[in-house]
Amino acid sequence: MWTRWLPAVAVPVVIAAGVLVGTLPAGAADPLPARTPAQVIELMDTRTAVSFTGTLEQATEFGLPDLPAAGPSSGPAAAGDGPAGSVASIAGLLAADHTARVYADGPAKLRVQVADGSFAERNMVRRGTDVWFYASKDNSAAHLVLQAPDRGAGDPSTATPADIAGRFLAAADPDTEISVGADVEVAGRAAYNLLLEPRTADTLVGRIAIAVDGETGLPLSVQVTARGAATPAFRSGFTALALGAPDDSLFTFVPPAGSSVREIVPPAPGLSHDVGDSETPPSGPRPAVTGSGWTSVLAVPAVAGGTGAGANALLADPLLSQAAVDVPGGKLLSTPLFTVLVLADGRLLAGLVPGERLQAAAAAAQ
Repeated sequence: MWTRWLPAVAVPVVIAAGVLVGTLPAGAADPLPARTPAQVIELMDTRTAVSFTGTLEQATEFGLPDLPAAGPSSGPAAAGDGPAGSVASIAGLLAADHTARVYADGPAKLRVQVADGSFAERNMVRRGTDVWFYASKDNSAAHLVLQAPDRGAGDPSTATPADIAGRFLAAADPDTEISVGADVEVAGRAAYNLLLEPRTADTLVGRIAIAVDGETGLPLSVQVTARGAATPAFRSGFTALALGAPDDSLFTFVPPAGSSVREIVPPAPGLSHDVGDSETPPSGPRPAVTGSGWTSVLAVPAVAGGTGAGANALLADPLLSQAAVDVPGGKLLSTPLFTVLVLADGRLLAGLVPGERLQAAAAAAQ
């Protein structure tokens, strides 16, 4: 089933969180050298591999009921290449609320530990092309061999600010105004404040603020504010960060005794799949991205013979189903930054756009 991205879209959790980024107080530190937007982006793109240990907080204010986060079986995902594909994949990243411990040593060693309730956690451990996902709650593990060293594992629950910033920058088409605001401080570090503002009024996104470390070029935080809003609806950023290589043993994972282990077969580039039911990518209709830039829409087709799994995942939870409103032909779930349309025929559409845009896209595809 072509629904790998869906659990993340359906998972928004409302948690109270303080502002992760603050403007540098006068006299707190020497100001960073002035840079243009292009120079800040170049600083990010040309940064050397950074080794660090950090604490990451990600929070949304979407006003939706709580749902369990996706587990390690989520595996890799991609919504396609180019600005439209990047926009289609952003909704999943925005919906995974968590506090995490992040360990990184260079470009190919990464461990992300995500708190999963009071006594459990989820882990993503990467060494080179070898990636493990593990959930202590049910003692389940999944193993993935990346097709290329620079290809991300793709689990929204383990996305770092660098992953999220990369998606938004990839989505920035010519209809995006890019500027640099006043310097900010994140986790005690001075950072450039790179601002992306879609010029079109047809998207729900008003502004993306990416804090870029002035020394290393590492994205430290991402804040997304809905169009017309005064405060961010999404925040992901480090609250603590210490440079230096972590213990190398952190990047080695051995499944605990008695754990269930699943081997993930990665999909072809630009495709995604749900590995919960099969170890190979499924056949049949695939998701399609329509439109361009910030107004693109991801459409997941119905499964032959019944309602699509995406629709079932949304409507199975009574509170989430209650949050969706009835519209002609289905139900619409709205948040400040993205909307999801579940149709009675089993199709599902999502995008960083108002519900009317999804309804129009659904009608055009009939």
